[in-house]
Amino acid sequence: MTDTTPQTTPAAEATPETKPETKPEITFEDFARLDLRVAKIVHAEPHPNADRLLKLQLDDGSGTPRQICAGIREFYQPDDLVGKSIIIVANLAPRKIRGEESRGMMLAASDAPKGADGPRGVVVMTPMSEIAPGATVS
Repeated sequence: MTDTTPQTTPAAEATPETKPETKPEITFEDFARLDLRVAKIVHAEPHPNADRLLKLQLDDGSGTPRQICAGIREFYQPDDLVGKSIIIVANLAPRKIRGEESRGMMLAASDAPKGADGPRGVVVMTPMSEIAPGATVS
């Protein structure tokens, strides 16, 4: 007899030891302050001063190029990202990351927290269908 039970990966199984850490509850008004937008990656390259970061040039629909730095270098090759649409937090205050300005943050999911023992997977959040840069996410 063949076992037809679906197999899951260890990262997909929730146990008391591996439950995702939750953050404090926020109000709807707090959430509504986030400006989530679709952006298209027009150029990607390794960050010159950080081994874990990629420097991404984005079209966010505003007509002004936007640069963000994202900690996805070990998971994605720069050339594989060019032309992809992603979701960004567009109204995050700019900050310098290892000498490069980052004006926003891309959304990505991870199956383990940063610094956790063992392998960690990271997946960039993308729209399921094509939609113009600058489209709002709600």
